[in-house]
Amino acid sequence: PLYQRGYAKDPAAVASDAIAHATAEGHDVVLVDTAGRMQNNVPLMTALSSLVVRNDPDLVLFVCEALVGNDGMDQLSMFNKALASGGHRRQIDGILLTKFDTVSDKVGAALTMTHVTGAPVVFVGTGQKYNHLMKLSTQSVIKSLFA
Repeated sequence: PLYQRGYAKDPAAVASDAIAHATAEGHDVVLVDTAGRMQNNVPLMTALSSLVVRNDPDLVLFVCEALVGNDGMDQLSMFNKALASGGHRRQIDGILLTKFDTVSDKVGAALTMTHVTGAPVVFVGTGQKYNHLMKLSTQSVIKSLFA
């Protein structure tokens, strides 16, 4: 079920309410989507840090377009700084790269982000639907690098 409270709400409070609601309904997984955090927008990134501090999620994924190249590292760095700004040392646990089907042999963003953070690419998006979310195929990445 979708839990929403509209726009202009405190994301940390909405996430907390959603977790409480899911727990009461017997659900053990809650996916919180922060819906577009511009890494250079200080108020949005502060709200992200607050969301993580107040709700202590089991997993924090950084979502990035595979097409962004080196800008992805800047985004990831600012994202991690925002997470840490809440007075804790929490960093991302993994990476989700969208539009991965459009990059063909250009897998540099995936390699660089994984190398620098030590966080794995958990999923890649290859379309607009949930069934287009897949695990990264290491073999296909290696093939494309040596092709």
